[in-house]
Amino acid sequence: MAHVCTIAWVHGMVQGVGFRYSTQHEAQKLGVTGYARNLDDGSVEVVACGDEHAVNQLIAWLKAGGPRSARVERVLAEPHQPGREWTNFSIRY
Repeated sequence: MAHVCTIAWVHGMVQGVGFRYSTQHEAQKLGVTGYARNLDDGSVEVVACGDEHAVNQLIAWLKAGGPRSARVERVLAEPHQPGREWTNFSIRY
């Protein structure tokens, strides 16, 4: 199975609604590493690395709206070559 990394920017009402924590929980469930962090423009940046199928499942979950408390308007995602290996999925501040 291919190891891939994807970076995604999630736009909508995604800050202050537990979005990063829900994303972390979903990523851990799928065995995906990386991070989620709030950006100044109100969006959330998600880096997801791991088995291609698991990363695709996490991105699909984001595009489907993420947690019920969020209102996802759009998700932009592209392949990513991070400068480091992630050992877990963290929330960055």
